[in-house]
Amino acid sequence: MRKIINSTYVSLDGVIARPNEWTFEYFNEEAQKFAYDQLFSCDALLMGRKSYEGFAASWPHMEEETGDFGVRMNTMSKYVVSTTLKDPEWKNTAVISDNVVKEIAELKERPGQDILQYGYGPVTRLLIEHGLLDELRLWIHPVIVGTGDPEELLTREGFGASFEAAETKVFTNGVIIATYRPAAKEAAEGEGA
Repeated sequence: MRKIINSTYVSLDGVIARPNEWTFEYFNEEAQKFAYDQLFSCDALLMGRKSYEGFAASWPHMEEETGDFGVRMNTMSKYVVSTTLKDPEWKNTAVISDNVVKEIAELKERPGQDILQYGYGPVTRLLIEHGLLDELRLWIHPVIVGTGDPEELLTREGFGASFEAAETKVFTNGVIIATYRPAAKEAAEGEGA
């Protein structure tokens, strides 16, 4: 079965919004290689409407600048969870608007490489709640952004989940990629007893 892997940039103070304002100086050779290997180990992207809109506005124009990374982004299958997006223009994009949990579960069952999700938001929470997220990769940046309303932070009031550490990579620039897997149900239920 394919895995769904979430890859999210986060600051030390939990900010996930506007990573273009605080991550670029940390995107060194190590980070580039990890991002490249991560993308090429997957053959599909899963996203919400906001991520889709940002990506669809940028990536189709970046192939010359980013080479085969950009080509891969533009040619791989993309699945957008949205009830408002009707006619996606970015090629190879399908919209999931009904029976979302069932559709994503079936997507995981199809043959192919893993499925990558960038950013953390309502779709990620839905995946976690229904046991569909297999890995959470937090790119922890050594910076305190100092801003962020609740929608711009990793944590949201009223939502919690337990994870187990799977792997840690530390780059020379101080970025840590902490990979987690959802905690086994029995362990999580035992903690609350």
